[in-house]
Amino acid sequence: MKHVKIRKIGNSYGVILPKEEIERRGLSEGDTINISDTDTGWRFDVYDPEVSKQVDAGREIANRFRNTLRELAK
Repeated sequence: MKHVKIRKIGNSYGVILPKEEIERRGLSEGDTINISDTDTGWRFDVYDPEVSKQVDAGREIANRFRNTLRELAK
């Protein structure tokens, strides 16, 4: 487990990630990451625009067919 501190950056706050972790994941300055709130804390994932499109499409389908999916789940 890695520990990082929250730091003030201008009018915002951020965390400084260890260089070795950034390099190990093939990231660099300016890359985007996703932060998800889970039952056990936060999860950080590398942002992939294609995966993001697929997740958005799945959510749209789930919303559009909410009642049908609920009936099928019975």
